[in-house]
Amino acid sequence: MSDDAIYATNDDAAMCKRFAVKQGYWKDPYIQFLVKAGNRKAPEINRGYYARAEGLRRLLRQFMNLTQCACQIVNLGAGFDTNFWLLKDEGLVADVFVELDMRAVTSRKCHMIKTRSNLLEPVQASHGADPVVIEDAELHSTHFHIMWADLRDVAQVEDKLNKVGLDKNKPTLFLSECVLVYMPPEKSSALIKWAGSTYNTSMFLNYEQVNMGDRFGQVMVQNLRKRTCDLVGVDACMSLDTQKARYISNGWEGTEAFDMMTVYRNLPGDDLYRIERLEFMDETEPLQQLMEHYCMSWAWRDTLKIGLDSIGINR
Repeated sequence: MSDDAIYATNDDAAMCKRFAVKQGYWKDPYIQFLVKAGNRKAPEINRGYYARAEGLRRLLRQFMNLTQCACQIVNLGAGFDTNFWLLKDEGLVADVFVELDMRAVTSRKCHMIKTRSNLLEPVQASHGADPVVIEDAELHSTHFHIMWADLRDVAQVEDKLNKVGLDKNKPTLFLSECVLVYMPPEKSSALIKWAGSTYNTSMFLNYEQVNMGDRFGQVMVQNLRKRTCDLVGVDACMSLDTQKARYISNGWEGTEAFDMMTVYRNLPGDDLYRIERLEFMDETEPLQQLMEHYCMSWAWRDTLKIGLDSIGINR
């Protein structure tokens, strides 16, 4: 499998997000500075990205509010994610927010932050008296770090996080969006196990494919394979049960998993009313089919007993 093909999925996702933002599904004034405008997307794609972006952010907000922002967030395979900026605009700034990705991705993102004041100034505003350092395809500031690492190499990931002083006893959320599925199962399992066993009070939040054993899922796998982008971790994506079993077998206390149709229907009713009037959709079957093949799953380990099991999609 080509790493370049995996990098391309980051660009595809970022362009889809930018188009959905342009159509008014949610507000993100930062995505335009990270990725060019893409081609028009079908309404079901836009609604799918809305559910993904808002669903993940709802869970992130709950975690940050529960910890009163005395927490750490580690975005694994962050790509051109903008959640650091969006959460900061809401007054939600974690003690440490780390993004990890391949060097080819962090190099581009760091360059864009360095050369675009709309991205750099919010980082500077939250860094305190220390300077923002951007060099060697990495960014370092008081609260925000972008670093390169191969997520298939747990020792390298641990070394990077140790270098920025992550506290293993502080509540820590690991976020992963369509990343684990590109990793061999033994590599993703090692990463999940390491995260839960190293950070005493932690949550692992993952968005990726599910129900991949049916015809729709098989076609998805075949289409990506044609782009030399093989879903080598697809065995964990056969069902919601296999998604949850991956956490439990790797030492996490508890876990939840929902397909994206369920996540979508649990988002605020007034917001669903609004976005469903942005674009006409003559058939709901494509949306239903798409949403049933992606999911959000999360697991927790709550040594500090702060109530991580209270976080959910309908809260």
